Amino acid sequence: MSNTQPIEPTSATPAPRAAGPQVPDKVSLAGLEDRWAASWDAQRTYAFDRTATREQVYSIDTPPPTVSGSLHVGHVFSYTHTDIVARFRRMSGREVFYPMGWDDNGLPTERRVQNYFGVRCDPSLPFDADFTPPQVGGEGKSTRAADQVPISRRNFIDLCEQLTVSDEREFESLWRYLGLSVDWEHHYQTISGESRAVAQQAFLRNLARGEAYQAEAPGMWDVTFQTAVAQAELEARDYPGAFHRVAFHPAPDASGAPAAPLYIETTRPELLPAAVALIAHPDDERYQHLFGTTVRSPLFGVEIPVLAHRGAEPDKGSGIAMCCTFGDLTDVVWWRELQLPARSVISRDGRLLRETPAWLTVEAGADPGAVALWAEIGGKTTFSARTAVVDALRASGDLDGEPVPTQRKANFFEKGDKPLEIVTSRQWYIGNGGRDEALREQMLARGTELAFHPDFMRVRYENWVGGLNGDWLVSRQRFFGVPIPVWYALDTDGEVLYDAPIVPREDQLPIDPSSDLPAGYSADQRGVPGGFVSDPDVMDTWATSSLTPQIAGGWRTDPDLFARVFPMDLRPQGQDIIRTWLFSTVVRSHLEHGSLPWANAAISGWILDPDRKKMSKSKGNVVTPRGLLEEHGSDAVRYWAASARLGTDAAFEIGQMKIGRRLAIKVLNASKFALTFGGDRGLAIDPALVTDPLDRAMLAGLADVTDRATAALTAYDHTRALEVTETFFWAFCDDYLELVKDRAYGGGAIEISAATASARAALGLALDTLLRLFAPVLPFATEEVWSWWQTGSVHRAPWPVAAPLRAVADGADPALLGSAGAALAALRKVKSEAKVSMRTEIARAELVVPNGSATALETVAGDLRAAGRVVGDLVLVPGPDGGEGVEVRVAELLPTPPKPPKSQE
Repeated sequence: MSNTQPIEPTSATPAPRAAGPQVPDKVSLAGLEDRWAASWDAQRTYAFDRTATREQVYSIDTPPPTVSGSLHVGHVFSYTHTDIVARFRRMSGREVFYPMGWDDNGLPTERRVQNYFGVRCDPSLPFDADFTPPQVGGEGKSTRAADQVPISRRNFIDLCEQLTVSDEREFESLWRYLGLSVDWEHHYQTISGESRAVAQQAFLRNLARGEAYQAEAPGMWDVTFQTAVAQAELEARDYPGAFHRVAFHPAPDASGAPAAPLYIETTRPELLPAAVALIAHPDDERYQHLFGTTVRSPLFGVEIPVLAHRGAEPDKGSGIAMCCTFGDLTDVVWWRELQLPARSVISRDGRLLRETPAWLTVEAGADPGAVALWAEIGGKTTFSARTAVVDALRASGDLDGEPVPTQRKANFFEKGDKPLEIVTSRQWYIGNGGRDEALREQMLARGTELAFHPDFMRVRYENWVGGLNGDWLVSRQRFFGVPIPVWYALDTDGEVLYDAPIVPREDQLPIDPSSDLPAGYSADQRGVPGGFVSDPDVMDTWATSSLTPQIAGGWRTDPDLFARVFPMDLRPQGQDIIRTWLFSTVVRSHLEHGSLPWANAAISGWILDPDRKKMSKSKGNVVTPRGLLEEHGSDAVRYWAASARLGTDAAFEIGQMKIGRRLAIKVLNASKFALTFGGDRGLAIDPALVTDPLDRAMLAGLADVTDRATAALTAYDHTRALEVTETFFWAFCDDYLELVKDRAYGGGAIEISAATASARAALGLALDTLLRLFAPVLPFATEEVWSWWQTGSVHRAPWPVAAPLRAVADGADPALLGSAGAALAALRKVKSEAKVSMRTEIARAELVVPNGSATALETVAGDLRAAGRVVGDLVLVPGPDGGEGVEVRVAELLPTPPKPPKSQE
């Protein structure tokens, strides 16, 4: 698949309106957002033409923002980048499929509903049709679970749906105000009936092909939210702890004398009862004599082996480690590869098991004191159990020295506040290459096919895929999500037959197995021997979000649309979710369609606060955008966003927004100024009328800018496109407009000269081109100016091309405009230093100009004399070879006439 498409606009310029320009007496940015947003909606300016062929379509897999409160300025930043791409591709002749989604299922919505309404979900409770939440709005209210009213799952889901609707309405309002050129007829929710059906259908197909499977296995578990957590959702954080040097006891030697203790260092002594082995590196000479022997654990007296594994670190602590089931992910690897027994002691609530584990009984060979110690620590939190075990180790003499404080790395759920535990549970997985080397290689190959913008982001994808240590855990023990669409039969003893799940037909989707029935069963068979039970879990939110191309594109219900938009052209997203959203979407598309889901991935950087820290809701340092947009204007905020390249972190800068506002105002004022030269007739966009050397030079420069801006936008470098356009625009305003205004005005003559016609036509061509070049970044200001003198919308006008401008320029040197501007600046500097008005006339002037530009400047001497108010001779003297800049050798200023007195009434 091609990563970029050729851009073939239908024409260089659109047709101007028949009547003259309708320029307002006073121009302003105020109110443009509301006025033009309403107009674009009424005119369906951004509506997608679904009759376009796939080759004519540019489709975008728009990120669905999480609907759990408010948008922040980081959203404005990255979504502006996407909108610039959409506007450019639309003007370049493509039909842009630009939908919007709302990510409203999953934990963020649940947490917001809990805090907003003061409730929590208890699935054991019955539905209450008359339930009224205890509060509406969570500000200043307690967020402790004990203070929240328990309600049924159905009541809880009703509140989730109620709150997301109001949040989505506010989000859409802000997006419209920002000027996103979304087709609002194409939008979706990740929890809608269609989204649930898509997610369930894809899962059932994964299951049918053997890509989805269920397993009882150790996995990361959040004790606060009571749910399993996938590898992609882990976040390593510093966590205070302490190293404890603990003695294990080898068997006595041949003479019966006790052997020297074997010391390990651990930060989790409470897991001593879960120890299953001591492990050292096979090349570590200190432990060669112990490999293959056993030791007994302190306090509990359980006999465990001493084994070798290359994952052990000889230079860390004592070089030998305790393997517990399970303290961390390394334990899981050792347990699996060395085929060790599972002795889990931590339950899902984060507490140690209440019943004494079987291997700690006297009958199993443990020390007699093990049962008594377990009676003390069973049921305690890991923190309290740790304290009790350390006290017991001191008393037994098995603690060497005192604990040494340290900061250890612990895994957290990215939305959680407590370290994760590893517990054994039955969960659903989808193969992603973490346990299948062939599939891993296929996923890496997909990464090489995908065009990353910027390209250096590709390594993040490759590192993630290369570092996978397990398949994708997709089941969650939550409430507001897409249900796992399976049931299980119960045997005559009421045991669940997990190996033979009952699945619905695809035409029955979406289903909720907790209320819907499997074929052949009745409601009274639910939960009874010989009957059935439903799978209680929901899917990970990424299991739905990984299908956004299929959801937005109509995979299930609109195959005609899907064929026109898939595989999509662009996935824009943040760098922090390459490992989750980007990778999981590649996995699902590869498994279902045998292709990439899109050709390009545009990766935005982060927004940094004044302390250079990433802005995020969790850090509490975000800025909400509504006030910024209203204070500075949407075009100004978009300018700030466009000033940062993809993949580059950017500082939150009000100053940059002020520069953007100044630019937008200048577009209005300069356009009004230029349009006034045409009078009632307007500016004629007729290339044949352009004959003056300065006009041709200006258009030659504009042709170069058009080429560079087009190439930059085609390569997803919106910042470069803005830089070259803005630089030219300010030179156009400061130099060209000042140089040609007298000639363009034409002295007010009814019959205009060829020189005046040339200036006006050049102004028309330049204004027409510049407005279109700025349109993707400054949609409101450019649309406002366009409406003064053109028909239709600038955003449906063809993207400008350089060839027609270059033909008009007829080989002119664009450097001429800069040289003329420098000469004019030199004349003005004389007046400025003399502290006289710029309207002061100069009787005679002599300028020393760069040797190579003297001849060319002679061709524009008339414009220089008029703009500089030189009423007599203007002599241009070539300077020495290699000389740069312009020097005023002679400048005879005439007296400034006094201002006429104000009339007295």
